[in-house]
Amino acid sequence: MHYDDHDHDHDHDLGLAHDLQVMERLVQRRRALKWVAGAGTLALVAGCGSGSGEAETDIATTATATPTPSPTPTPSPTASSSSTTAGCVLNASETAGPYPADGKNSSSGSTSNVLTATGIVRSDIRASFLSTSTVAAGVQVTLTLTLVDVNQSCAPLAGYAIYLWHCDREGHYSLYTAAAESYLRGVQVTDSNGQVTFTTIFPGCYDGRWPHIHFEVFSSLANALGGRYAALTSQLALPSSTCATVYADTATYPSSASNFARVALSSDNVFGDNTTAQNTQMTPTFTGMPTAGYAATAVIGLAR
Repeated sequence: MHYDDHDHDHDHDLGLAHDLQVMERLVQRRRALKWVAGAGTLALVAGCGSGSGEAETDIATTATATPTPSPTPTPSPTASSSSTTAGCVLNASETAGPYPADGKNSSSGSTSNVLTATGIVRSDIRASFLSTSTVAAGVQVTLTLTLVDVNQSCAPLAGYAIYLWHCDREGHYSLYTAAAESYLRGVQVTDSNGQVTFTTIFPGCYDGRWPHIHFEVFSSLANALGGRYAALTSQLALPSSTCATVYADTATYPSSASNFARVALSSDNVFGDNTTAQNTQMTPTFTGMPTAGYAATAVIGLAR
């Protein structure tokens, strides 16, 4: 509160009683000023305290964000080992059929095992070599087989024995339905390139089966000649286009054309359940013509 100096001088001459009243008023004013000042200080302190409390409340009530754990990457599956190498196909195991002559079945009441006979190891299998020397008639085929290990990137397998057999042009099997004959059967041992070559004829087509050639693979010639421990028993499917060309000569293959018209590879009871890759590998590649003969090649994939 502001006091003007002119009013203060005028009150000075009004006597003691007046002066005492003035002094009392001044004392009361000073007390009031002190109270106001004190109240202001308290308000200021309270205001400061309130601000601090809000800050503490903010700290206390603000949730501390819990770090979200980074997801652990799922390990990529490790490729399991396979019995084959990419691009290298394992031949399907197939039945030896009813006419193997490898000591596993009998013919005319006696066990038939041509593998123990002298002369079975041969490349040209067109002629009988036991009781007769009959040469099987038909279109000549020179068949080269390459045996490979599918577990070693198709590395060639040397020193293995392959026993090959099939029917004649009329669909008969030697030592069974052509009991007097021993043609169209033979054993060869793979060379350093894993290869064997047989000279034979194009088999006929009999009712109910896709045209085919049987074979067994043995780890050694000794095992083959004993007819024991075959590492693989399977078959080769003959290519459709070559069959149609060969069987068109009905004089040489009298019943094959009509039998062939009634069969299909996809429904064959041996090849029908194979994969496309297996049937592709198990079908030899043929070049040539019926008049001059054919050269055929096929790869046999074995898992050692």
